[in-house]
Amino acid sequence: MAATSPLVPTGTAATTAAIATFFGLATAAPAAADEQHRVQPGDTVSHLAHRYGSTIPAIVAANDLDSRATIYVGTTVTVPSHSSKKRTSTVTTLAATYTVKSGDTLSAIAQRHGTTVAALARDNKLANASLIFPGQRLTIGGSGTAESTTSSTKRTASSTTRTSATYTVEAGDTLSGIAHRHGTTVSAIAKANSLANASFIRIGQRLSIPGAAKATPTAKKQTTSTSTTKKTSERTVYTVKSGDTLSAIAQRHGTTVAALARENTLANASLIRVGQRLSVPGEASKPLVGDTFAGRTYASDIVKAANLNKAKLLTRTVPSRDKMQAIIVATAREHGVDPALAQAVSYQESGFDMRAVSPANAVGVMQVIPTSGEWASDMAGRRLDLLDPRDNVLAGILILRALNRTFDKVDDAIAGYYQGAAAVLDHGYHSDTVGYVASVKALMGRFR
Repeated sequence: MAATSPLVPTGTAATTAAIATFFGLATAAPAAADEQHRVQPGDTVSHLAHRYGSTIPAIVAANDLDSRATIYVGTTVTVPSHSSKKRTSTVTTLAATYTVKSGDTLSAIAQRHGTTVAALARDNKLANASLIFPGQRLTIGGSGTAESTTSSTKRTASSTTRTSATYTVEAGDTLSGIAHRHGTTVSAIAKANSLANASFIRIGQRLSIPGAAKATPTAKKQTTSTSTTKKTSERTVYTVKSGDTLSAIAQRHGTTVAALARENTLANASLIRVGQRLSVPGEASKPLVGDTFAGRTYASDIVKAANLNKAKLLTRTVPSRDKMQAIIVATAREHGVDPALAQAVSYQESGFDMRAVSPANAVGVMQVIPTSGEWASDMAGRRLDLLDPRDNVLAGILILRALNRTFDKVDDAIAGYYQGAAAVLDHGYHSDTVGYVASVKALMGRFR
């Protein structure tokens, strides 16, 4: 979620949906027919259809959804489900309690007790399954729900032929997008590549894709032929001149930085040299930032601004995550804000990634939206540039300081950063805000 002023309510944190998807929190066993589901961050109609054994058309019809099947966090949707009883049977297990020891990871604990990371995270209400600490007591519920033999046999018989593949991460990619494209899941890719945090992937990284759907030869041939013909006919070559930047070249040729970086296999979009020959695709690439996140679809002008900011950040050299963390600590101490709180909020929002931009145009390591940046600029006594790493940190720290002064409890200050102080004062916590506050407080313990 973008940092907010007391009068500006905002959307959701950039990491919340990724965490929920990574640890399987949106893929629980199907529930009873005609379930009433309260929409959580990261939920989509396709996820709900899979979770409850329903279909996208059935959910759309039951709730009179628009053509995009848009659902909103906090609302309740009806999920018609007529196959639930056939699909599931419950395995009765005895719950146990485990005390976390130094060096433990949730995956190791899950393997040791014959359960899964997703089940542990769900049973213990862990907003971030990578954050456990020595002495913490975890409920071990066993293997949970298993599918009936009838359902498993049927699904196996009708499943798509799958194989392993390798994919190289491109600018603008997310793990959920890669998983969807290859017909697999975020958790499967994360496990296959030993990713501690599914939101941290980098351009040029090679990922092993387990269980990738194998396309039929005919479809693949048609797609390849069409794509190749179009690119061959529209591709041009440009020679880099003194003073050129990739963003300027992209703008001049009606394409994007991401498309140029992908077309020329550029690991760092800010590193081009005079005389370098670049292949310039004529067709525009997919946007760097989408228009929908956690059930909310944002206005086109906001998404356009977000994409412009993302493109600018991709052309700039920014500090590493470790250096950004050090800047956050120093700035927090300078302005009387608890460094653990500042680090926890930043990690929750962006994972200390200065290039992070959300569909709501929340920018940078502290995920500050422009209106909140103006508020922070007033407090700083000068114009803050949210694309500048130090200014971005300062904006977030000043907002946290103001929220600490507004509220008596740190929980409310954290909620205000996520939800907007005015909304917290007027309506209390939204359902997703509760999880956000819990996650940030857990992170504070890590950064003490």
